[in-house]
Amino acid sequence: DIDVPKGGVEPGIPVTYVPARNTIFLSVALGWAEAAGARDLFIGVNALDFSGYPDCRPEFIAAFEAMANTATKAGVEGGSFKIHTPLMQLDKAGIIAAAQAVKAPLHLTWSCYDPTPEGRPCGLCDSCRLRAKGFAEAGIADPAL
Repeated sequence: DIDVPKGGVEPGIPVTYVPARNTIFLSVALGWAEAAGARDLFIGVNALDFSGYPDCRPEFIAAFEAMANTATKAGVEGGSFKIHTPLMQLDKAGIIAAAQAVKAPLHLTWSCYDPTPEGRPCGLCDSCRLRAKGFAEAGIADPAL
């Protein structure tokens, strides 16, 4: 029940920030990976076209990777973990092109923080605007609209 900004990306951490979201995702992935004997973790964070979320920055990923290799049995015993961020340096158009290349079901995706009562993207929040810009720059119609 917050007023989602719709005037464009503003400086600072936005009100749409979800506390420790990527920390939680990576923590769960780390536990599963260690138990399964895997050492590679993947996350879709992006540092270019994002809204200022602190857990999307390269510094966060580096710090989490260091923590994973310090705080786990596998890490201490030399089985170091690597966090892969294949989308980190792509703009939204690049992400969309990469998704198209692997035939990702983009019609099932959307990123809106203030959906309509019918459950459709609002088209006005920062996330919707960044997505629309990316599809436009990629020259592809957004299949979710």
